[in-house]
Amino acid sequence: MSLKIDTFSNKTGGNAFYKALAHPVTGDLARPFLARLRAEGPVAVYDPLGGAQAFDALHPLAGVALDALYVQDVEEIGAERLGLTAQPITALPENKAKLLLVTAFDADRLVDHIRHLIPKGMAVVTLDALRLPEILLTDKRRYLNPLNFATNFAFFRDAGGLHTRLRTANYWGSYGATDVSVWCRLFDAEGQPLAEWTESLGGPNATVELDSREIRARFGLGAFTGQLFVHVLGAAGHDVVKYALDTYGDAPDVLSCTHDANAWPAEFYAGLPAPAEGEKVVLWLQNSHPHPIAAGAISLNRMGRTEAVAYERPVAGFGSVALDVSTLLPGLAWPEQIEIRAGKHMVRPRYEITKANGRMRISHPNVERVDLKPQPHLADLGNLMGKGYVLPAPILPPTQFRSLMLPTPMSTAQTSLPVAMICYDTEGREILRRFLGDLPRDHALAVDLGEEVAGRLNGHAGHTELVYDFRAGGLGDGWLHALFRYEDTQTGHAAETSFGAHIFNTVLTYKDEPQSYAGRAPGLSTRLFLRLAEEPYDAFCQLIYPASTPWKDRSDTTLALHDGEGREIARTRVNIACGGSLLWRYSEMFDAPAREQAGPRGYVIIRDTTCRLFGYHGLMNPGHAFSLDHMFGF
Repeated sequence: MSLKIDTFSNKTGGNAFYKALAHPVTGDLARPFLARLRAEGPVAVYDPLGGAQAFDALHPLAGVALDALYVQDVEEIGAERLGLTAQPITALPENKAKLLLVTAFDADRLVDHIRHLIPKGMAVVTLDALRLPEILLTDKRRYLNPLNFATNFAFFRDAGGLHTRLRTANYWGSYGATDVSVWCRLFDAEGQPLAEWTESLGGPNATVELDSREIRARFGLGAFTGQLFVHVLGAAGHDVVKYALDTYGDAPDVLSCTHDANAWPAEFYAGLPAPAEGEKVVLWLQNSHPHPIAAGAISLNRMGRTEAVAYERPVAGFGSVALDVSTLLPGLAWPEQIEIRAGKHMVRPRYEITKANGRMRISHPNVERVDLKPQPHLADLGNLMGKGYVLPAPILPPTQFRSLMLPTPMSTAQTSLPVAMICYDTEGREILRRFLGDLPRDHALAVDLGEEVAGRLNGHAGHTELVYDFRAGGLGDGWLHALFRYEDTQTGHAAETSFGAHIFNTVLTYKDEPQSYAGRAPGLSTRLFLRLAEEPYDAFCQLIYPASTPWKDRSDTTLALHDGEGREIARTRVNIACGGSLLWRYSEMFDAPAREQAGPRGYVIIRDTTCRLFGYHGLMNPGHAFSLDHMFGF
């Protein structure tokens, strides 16, 4: 059963009202608030802004004697909400309830507008009783300012020799924020708080590190697996909390990474791989809300099939459950794919794959859009937009790595995927073009990229681009995704990541592409964050210069090394061929004195004002393990 909440819209962005209701502190305050409603009812509800259903979804009004529902908008009169038929607020004087619940924040003015309608003896309560303490607010005057809810979740574990480390930078400081800090609450698997604290994020662009091993020692905790809720206080310019999350271990062969959780729960997720032979795939069901997920509310199905199998156990509020996907869908095997019917109960979940040799890796499914329709005119844009939507990904050196690609449907409206792959060497020379067909929604086609081009790369890295190809028909919607899997043939260690296509490096725009994160399209510049780590780990990065149409012959890219306080230590420039790529390692790009001065909390900012690059990053523990994921910027 899907929650009746509005979380995120690609047209309007995130919903701060949802964030306000879902905050863990709101959950703390809601318990006595609901107890009062149950004890002092009957309760009439005034829903002037349409928030009643969302409130009930996250803080159920079960047990509250609801008497009547009133609305302000005449077009909403007669609507059914909370099991009641909406009446005009002008009918309130006839009501005999003891309490009037106004389902809005910053409600004083709304109450003033109807004060003359409130019957004598009827008490008024509003959602302002659930406001966060002022110490947790950036904008104390406007409660639903999105900057008050710069929040996110992270999968967080310190158990069985496995540790997690969240790393980001105080990028809010570069937007003018001062005195930025982060409030944290750590939950165990049962959703119970283990620790709560606030710590400064330092000056502008200083790095932020939250390490499970250090936190466990600081608070004297036992082993835990759960989630970390983070709330940035004093944010400016950006209400999105981005981070890199590393899993590392006491043993040198434990290493994996993923990135921020995308803080908006979705109806569907896709791109979850079925297990390959000898593998176990665990989907982490992590409840993003204070109310439990009911048994049967989350289900899985093979991608392209309608028959779904429900998980028939509840998940506690803010709890975490490890679900072996084979227990619900036995018999599925890589490269088959799984669709998650999540019902808006959790932000983008993580999955973890363990191989028969004990090596593990962690990654995430992606949001499956429910608002898209096929765009038949995409096939006619080639004369203007060239390749149009491009999904670039590394082909790691075939002498050491297998590189696999699995196209993944990522919209409920997608019935087929008409795609081709194009492979390039580092200088942007096309070395292979292959039409993959008009793939059905339930396809199971994985391409071994390295096997396709090994003889043409001469042991070096290259990259592939997944693009639309309508030669056999089919329809596209611009939401083209794929999963990319990499395996070290020497150690057997693996990593994987997934992402979606964009239009790159064209002056013409189509819808909101080429995407710009700092203004309107076209986005024709680059700012990426590369986190580093202490020895024995060596950071690496592959920068790809995709171009939907011919663009500048070479990039003019600056790699600026900073220490943990955000001070620039050194910089160097690289020039990447249009259509090409550059795979580099931190230890080879910057000399030992610079690396020592930057320290283990240092990072690199990749900046280019001439073109948009796409990047992948990871860590190497030579001879043991590696990690890989796509990069983020701010």
